[in-house]
Amino acid sequence: MNDYIIRATAANETVRAFAIRSTQLTAEAREIHHTLPVVTAALGRLLSAGAMMGSMMKGEKDKLTLMMKGDGPIGQMTVTVDSHGNVKGFPANPAVDIPRKYAGKLDVGSAVGRGLLTVSMDLGLKEPYNGSVEIQTGEIGDDLAYYFTVSEQTPSAVGLGVMVDTDSSVKHAGGFIIQLMPDADEETISSIEKAVSQSQPVTAMMDKGMTPEDILEHLLGTLDLKITEKLPVRYYCGCSKEKVASALATISTQDLRDIINDGEEIEVKCYFCNSAYKYSIEELEAIMAERE
Repeated sequence: MNDYIIRATAANETVRAFAIRSTQLTAEAREIHHTLPVVTAALGRLLSAGAMMGSMMKGEKDKLTLMMKGDGPIGQMTVTVDSHGNVKGFPANPAVDIPRKYAGKLDVGSAVGRGLLTVSMDLGLKEPYNGSVEIQTGEIGDDLAYYFTVSEQTPSAVGLGVMVDTDSSVKHAGGFIIQLMPDADEETISSIEKAVSQSQPVTAMMDKGMTPEDILEHLLGTLDLKITEKLPVRYYCGCSKEKVASALATISTQDLRDIINDGEEIEVKCYFCNSAYKYSIEELEAIMAERE
């Protein structure tokens, strides 16, 4: 089954909801970055959240970046997504191995630690929107719910999960975001709070064969749930030698000249997909000449 996102409304459009199956893209991220299980779980959760948040954007060229910089051993995780379901990300330290909370439960919160969650949205305006909150638990879902409530004044429930198999492969990955609009009444709020608090974890529902549609039906089925859109989602970088060359052209003239004077070709790796691009002295000189 391919990964996808479901968009929906409920309670006469006073609630909006999103749910995602992200198993394949999380597995691809694991293969690219060679992550150990707890990092697979942490990065997969952030990729899932980023993809759903990207589907909230309207513009063709809109982009969103999530960055969690904690004091745990993972360090920093960065995820970037567009409005077309293309998502990518990387952890600063993919090789984190810490004790589990208990049997079968990876300790994502300790691996992330405390620090800052930053959301940056480039919506084609003069300046991007940036919002930051302190990381509350490091479990990512709780932290994003806190971000939505504090920074965007949108009360939200966020459920995210990654189930890592005994061979370290990704068995399930997915999540949901449920958001209350300003005119949501107390009965609706109470119904959602009860449904979310009594629900099993996302991966437990997925392990039973539940789809994103099933998960939203389980949580919001009594509130006249309406599925409005189904969007494909994938892990996609889109880097190229030409794009990396454009990035090289932005470094200082002196730094670029020093690289050329070293007299050796250089190799530049993409953080998001680990693709490597080599540039000869002639190519570096051409970049310098184009700048000048």
